[in-house]
Amino acid sequence: MTMFTFSAPPADTVVNVPLKEEENWIMHHIADSKVISIPPFEIAGITIDLSLSKNILMLLLAGLIMIIVFSLAAASNSRRKHPSGIGNFVEMMMVFVRDEVVIPSMGPGGVKFLPFFFTLFFFILFVNLLGLVPGMSTGTSSISVTAGLAIITFIMTQVHGIKNNGFVGYFKGLIPHGVPVFVLPIMIIIEFLGLLTKPFALCIRLFANMTAGHIVIYALIGLIFMLGYFVIPVSIAFSLFIYLLEILVSLLQAYIFTMLSALFIGMAIHQEH
Repeated sequence: MTMFTFSAPPADTVVNVPLKEEENWIMHHIADSKVISIPPFEIAGITIDLSLSKNILMLLLAGLIMIIVFSLAAASNSRRKHPSGIGNFVEMMMVFVRDEVVIPSMGPGGVKFLPFFFTLFFFILFVNLLGLVPGMSTGTSSISVTAGLAIITFIMTQVHGIKNNGFVGYFKGLIPHGVPVFVLPIMIIIEFLGLLTKPFALCIRLFANMTAGHIVIYALIGLIFMLGYFVIPVSIAFSLFIYLLEILVSLLQAYIFTMLSALFIGMAIHQEH
């Protein structure tokens, strides 16, 4: 009688099974990659890589589109008594951000922050929409990009909170009035974590929503190769529906990020409310 023995690897042994490229094609399409490679160099022991990736290219392209669109809108409005065309559309969006986002969240004092919020809203919107163009990439599907935007909001929140309430007054205002002394150590920790939770929520919300839509579309297309060509009508129909829904999501996420940023900055400035 022949005996077959099998020896399992030790418990502390990690077995890495590499995925074939065709088995990991969804992550391949949504992941960032270099477009132009530049050899890294070191300055004071710090390695600097100036290579241009897809996401960075999308950010630069979105910034260029913003300059072109706003220049055309300004030129159009300056030639006419009443806005029309692209000038009317841009002004309508700006009035919406002012009247429905900034002023309700910050009060009349939020008008001086309008340039920041206009830039934030339109930049996120254009980056999101660029990701829907075939062959392009969604810059906001990178956690690094959304983290950078969240850090900018975090800095604005702390700077203007301290500027309007004073350094001591700002951090003192974070603690609710009438808190017993023995609860103060716990409240200080909670409020400190709350300061970090807000930008973290901004970062993850934008990143997750912009990534999820693309994964769903690629997964629906992948059903064709998994189940056969007979599912093509259903797969394409649902993919087109999600694609159209992504247009709404792109606008909605730009609105939510701008609204929450205005709310956080307004709360830091007006601590009495």
